[in-house]
Amino acid sequence: MSPRRRRRKADEELLVGLGVLVLAVLLLVKAGQWAWAHWWVLVVLALLAVLALAVWIHRQIDRIRSARLRVQGLTYSLSQIDAMHHSAFENAIRDLLARDGSRDALRCGGRGDLGADVKGHDTLGRLWVIQCKHRRAGLAGPAVGTPDLQTLNGTGRPVHGGDVVVMVTNGRISQPARDFARSQRLHLVDRRLLDQWARGTRPLWEILPAVPPPRKAPRLR
Repeated sequence: MSPRRRRRKADEELLVGLGVLVLAVLLLVKAGQWAWAHWWVLVVLALLAVLALAVWIHRQIDRIRSARLRVQGLTYSLSQIDAMHHSAFENAIRDLLARDGSRDALRCGGRGDLGADVKGHDTLGRLWVIQCKHRRAGLAGPAVGTPDLQTLNGTGRPVHGGDVVVMVTNGRISQPARDFARSQRLHLVDRRLLDQWARGTRPLWEILPAVPPPRKAPRLR
């Protein structure tokens, strides 16, 4: 392309740009004139936006309040727990932790959970990392063994930063697994302890022995 044609093309692009700019300014002026003449429409729109925001905030507060009310006084029997799907069992453990006072109890089980099905801080700020093993046959199901606890031990503190690392099952735990848990400061909630926790009102940190003290000042009350 010759220099003259390049200059002509550049001039055309400049004129187009200026035309677009002028058109945008005219539209803004027209919009301003319309808004000045119809200011009450803007006021109504602003009030509707504020009302919609207030309704949304109210619904969020109501949802949080309803969730808290659902877990207050929550109990489960072992027959209810045995009949659960494993995902429902994880939800139940999360809700029991919330009932105990954890405000951030979260079910995180599933693919890629890295050994943690439920996590949450207790009222003293300790992070609980819980692995759930559901057995539909209860005590008649396979025992939780050492390999399950080795997986939890490998991620509970190094990956998730847990202060209290717990295995919960509605079944049984083998003796070698109990020995391993004791050596690694892992906490076990077997069927007997789960029944005491799920049917009662005491928080898990008052039921389990040798729960470590908080590492820092309480974060949640």
